[in-house]
Amino acid sequence: MENIKAYVQEHKDRFINELIELLKIPSVSADTAYSHDVFETADAVKASLEKAGCDFVEICDTPGYPIVYGEKIIDPTLPTVLVYGHYDVQPPDPIELWTSPPFEPVIKKTEIHPDGAIFARGSCDDKGQMYMHVKALEYMVQSNTLPCNVKFMIEGEEEIGSKSLSWFVERNQEKLKNDVILISDTGMISNQQPSITTGLRGLSYVEVEVTGPNRDLHSGLYGGAVANPINVLSKMIASLHDENNHITIPGFYDNVAELSLEERAEMAKAPFSLENYKKALDLNDVYGEKGYVTNERNSIRPTLDVNGIWGGYTGEGAKTVIASKAFAKISMRLVPNQDWEQITELFTKHFTSLAPAGVSVKVKPHHGGQGYVTPIDSIGYKAANMAYTETFGVPAIPVRSGGSIPIVALFEKELKSKTILMGFGLDSDAIHSPNEHFGIFNYLKGIETIPLFYKYFVELSK
Repeated sequence: MENIKAYVQEHKDRFINELIELLKIPSVSADTAYSHDVFETADAVKASLEKAGCDFVEICDTPGYPIVYGEKIIDPTLPTVLVYGHYDVQPPDPIELWTSPPFEPVIKKTEIHPDGAIFARGSCDDKGQMYMHVKALEYMVQSNTLPCNVKFMIEGEEEIGSKSLSWFVERNQEKLKNDVILISDTGMISNQQPSITTGLRGLSYVEVEVTGPNRDLHSGLYGGAVANPINVLSKMIASLHDENNHITIPGFYDNVAELSLEERAEMAKAPFSLENYKKALDLNDVYGEKGYVTNERNSIRPTLDVNGIWGGYTGEGAKTVIASKAFAKISMRLVPNQDWEQITELFTKHFTSLAPAGVSVKVKPHHGGQGYVTPIDSIGYKAANMAYTETFGVPAIPVRSGGSIPIVALFEKELKSKTILMGFGLDSDAIHSPNEHFGIFNYLKGIETIPLFYKYFVELSK
C-alpha cells in the first residue's frame, strides 16, 4: 500500500495534467457538431492505454462512435478483469451557468474539496473516473505488481444510450471474455465513507409531440376556439402523477420489486442528513412519492420526470401566438423487474389515450435499459470492499443508486459476468449539470484503491 501511495504522490502533478488535457477535448456524443472531437478523444484514450502498458490496443469501428479496446494478458490461466468506461460527455448547456468554460479545466478549492477539484465537463462522468483505471494499470506495470490479466473497453456513446455497445459485445464475446467487470461511473457517500453501488435503476426515455392547428395562430383571433398544444401537453403531463406523486400509467407498478422492511432498514444505516441535502440544493422541503423517504425515492422506487419541454415563442419580448406543436422529453427510471420496453409501450398507450379531440400525439422512444442488482457475497464485491477498507480505513457500505447504466444488465446477459461498481465521485460533483467537477482527493484515491481490487480479487479467486 505504501508503494502505491508513494507512486501517486510522486506522479500526481502529471496525473492531473494528463487528465486536464483529456478534458479539454469536447467529446459531446449527442451533438454531431462535436463528432471530430469524439473521434479525437478515442485516439487520445488509445494512446494513454498504450503508454500505461497495454500490450495490444485498437480502435474498433462500430455503427456509431468507436470503442477503444486494450489488453494486457500476462498468463491465460489467471483471472481476467474487464474495465469498462466511456470517453464521451454530456452537452455543456446551459453555458451561461458555468463559472468557468466547460472545456477549459480549472482547479478550484471548495468546502467539500479543500484539496481542490477539477471543474470541467466530463471530469467526474466519466473521463476522470475512467482515467483512474489507466493510471492504476500504469502503476501495476511499472511496479511489476499486476496480478492478473486486464482488458479495457472504453466507449463513446454512453451519454446517448450506448447505441453501438450491444452490437459490439455480441460480436466480440471471446475477445471480451472475463471473470469480473469493473466500472467506475458511480459515486460514494463521502470522502470519509466509501460505498459500493449494488443496484441501478433501468431507464425508458421518450420524446412526445402534440400537434394542433396546421400553423401557429394569432392568440387573439383563435384563442379559446382551438386546442392549444402547449396547454394540452401541460395537462397531459400533470396527469401522469396523482396527489401522492404516484405514477398513473396503468400497469406501471405491476412488476416493481418491493423491498422488505428489513432491507429498507439496512439501507437506512447509510449516513444521510436531510437538512444538509436540502441546504445543498437550496430547497425548503423535499418532494416525492408518499410512503417513502428521500433515499428510497431516488433509488428503489421508479420515477417519471420531464427533462425538457418546449413550443411556441420563447424569444425576447412578446409574441401572441398559439403554437402548432408542443414537445417534451420524458425519462422514466425503473427498478429491477421492470422491463424498459414494456414500460415504453405502456407509456405510449396511456399518453396517447390522454389526448383530447383537436390534437394528435406522437411518442418517439429514444433509448432505455434494464435495472440491475449485484450480490454482496460475490468475490468481486468482497475484493472491492477490502480495497476500500484498506485505503479509507473503514468498510464500504452497499448502496443502491438512482442512476442508470443499462450496459450492466447487457454485460450479464451477453458475457455472463458480474459487474462491480467502484465509484469515487460525490453527489455534489454536479454531473450532467453546469460546473461539473471531480475532487483531486477522489481522483488520486481511486488510483490508490484500484490496484488493491486486483490484488484481493486474485487472492480470493484461488
